Amino acid sequence: MNLSKIYDAQKILDEKILANHKLEQEELLSSKILALLVELGELANETRCFKFWSTKQASKESVILEEYVDCLHFILSIGLEIKVDRDRKIIFDEILSEKTRGEVISLSINNDRGNKLRTTKQFQEVFTRISVFQQNINHENYYKLLQSFALLGNNLEFSWETIEKGYMSKNRINHQRQAEGY
Repeated sequence: MNLSKIYDAQKILDEKILANHKLEQEELLSSKILALLVELGELANETRCFKFWSTKQASKESVILEEYVDCLHFILSIGLEIKVDRDRKIIFDEILSEKTRGEVISLSINNDRGNKLRTTKQFQEVFTRISVFQQNINHENYYKLLQSFALLGNNLEFSWETIEKGYMSKNRINHQRQAEGY
C-alpha cells in the first residue's frame, strides 16, 4: 500500500474539519494523540484478544477493520501535523522490514491462545510507541509508531489492499459526516 495516496486523502479531510469547525489556528496534536489512544482501545476491545476471562468471540472482521482504519486516520493526521514527508513513497511492505517480519513469524503460535497473546503484545507495543512519540515528538518516533501499527494490522491478518480499501471507505463516510454537521 502506498501511503502517499492516503496521506493526500487525509489532508483533504483534515482541511475540511479545520474549516468546518474554525480550528485553523488551534494546536490539535494533543487531542489527536488522545483520540488515537481511545480508538486503539476500541480496536483492542473489538478483537477481545486480552479478555482471557471471556469465551465471547471477537467482533466481525468488518468491525475490527473499521476500528483499525479509525486509528489509521489519526496516525496519518498526526503525521501531517508534524509535517512528515508524505510525498516520500512509503509503502507498508517497506515499513515491515525483513527483520521485523521475522520477529512476527517467531511470535506466531499456531493456536488461538498464542494468536491472542501475540496480538495483545502488539497492542501493548503500539500503546508504548504512542507514549514514546508523545514524550518526544519527532519523525523517527512517528515512523516507529507507524511500523508498530503496521505490524498490528499484520497480526490482525489484514492485507494492505484491505486496509487501503477500508481506509478509503471510512474516509468517504467521514466526509459525509462533515457535510451533515457531525
